[in-house]
Amino acid sequence: MNRRRRRPNYFWIALLCLLVLAGAWVDRFIVPNQPQYGVPSPTPTRSPEAFITEAQEYFNQGKLLPAIASYKQAIASNPTDSTIYVALAQVQVFAGQYTDAQKSAENAILLNKNSSMAYAVLGWAMGFQGNYLEAENNIKKALTLDDRNALAHAYYAEILVGYSEVSTAPPGIIDKAIEESRVARDLAPDKLETYRVRGIILEKVGAYQDAIVQYNQAIAINGNIADLHLSLGINYRALQFYEQAITEFITANSLNPDDPLPDLYLSRVYATNGDYVPAMQYAETAVSNAPTDTRLRGNLGVMYYRNGYWEKSAKELGYVVNGGFAEDGKPLNAVNLVPEDVRLAEYYYTYGLTLSRLNKCGEALDIVRMINELIPTNGFAMEAATAIIDRCQKNLEQTPIPPFPTAPEPALTPTVTPTPKP
Repeated sequence: MNRRRRRPNYFWIALLCLLVLAGAWVDRFIVPNQPQYGVPSPTPTRSPEAFITEAQEYFNQGKLLPAIASYKQAIASNPTDSTIYVALAQVQVFAGQYTDAQKSAENAILLNKNSSMAYAVLGWAMGFQGNYLEAENNIKKALTLDDRNALAHAYYAEILVGYSEVSTAPPGIIDKAIEESRVARDLAPDKLETYRVRGIILEKVGAYQDAIVQYNQAIAINGNIADLHLSLGINYRALQFYEQAITEFITANSLNPDDPLPDLYLSRVYATNGDYVPAMQYAETAVSNAPTDTRLRGNLGVMYYRNGYWEKSAKELGYVVNGGFAEDGKPLNAVNLVPEDVRLAEYYYTYGLTLSRLNKCGEALDIVRMINELIPTNGFAMEAATAIIDRCQKNLEQTPIPPFPTAPEPALTPTVTPTPKP
């Protein structure tokens, strides 16, 4: 009881209080914001509107694949907005992704059965796949929902132009297409799609100069759509403005390098000018972009023939006549010779000429028989048939075959059956 009490150390007491307060602050404000093991860190999310704006900017720049990616991100942010699916489908059509565009439009309809634009784009996508009756039914549904939908009228006109190329097309279909394109023009005179479809109509009826005016108007609205430059080049080529055509095809190629059509048309223009080396190179690029397209193989075979590569020519043209398999094992379907297809006739008679050069006259004379039976009114084909017979006769007489013909051979067919545009 007599032991003295020690005085408290206020320094250590104050320090202990500060440590307690610091621990409480860390527990309250620091720990909750630390990443937890096995739990993803929260990240800031962008609004669907931001992705849509980004997609529209990409589209205006001609960057279709990035635009598609941005629209898909917008859908991921807001999967219940049908208008985003419609916008995605429209860009997918311009990019040539027709089956994907169809799915996107169908998804839009699932979300909104009263969307005129969803039905319109669905019909548009189906038309590019050759499903013209279904395409027309969907366009009519779109116009039932909104008969002032200018894009639906424009898409309808384009579908009818495609349908007109089918043998079962009803009479007067082009007149109906012209009517629909005029309605689209009256409802939306400044729309890209309006100028575009007017160009398609004018091209179809052979008014190439007027079509060029319409395509240039569409390009003035958006100069980064590959399809517009491709169409413009086709019309320049039809008027034999080859330099302008080459410029447009090269532009289309730069905007959509995976599309084989600009390469195909570049190949044909250079061949028409007698520049067979670049013609062959572009034909090779076209095949590399679409290796299972038998017609592209036929064009490449013609260019190989013009450059004196007989074996390569026979191989590629053989796919057109007999079918076969591509390098990756995928099938190449033969294309039957029909009188109205001028380009296909060229592939057949060039194959016969190539076979005669390789002294495979049994097969070459089979081609001659097909020409005589199926396309006897084709002057180029009949000239080629005569040349095949003459060369095979010389082969029988064991006359040395010169590397190039001593007598004129049929030139490349000057007129072109337009390839369906993407």
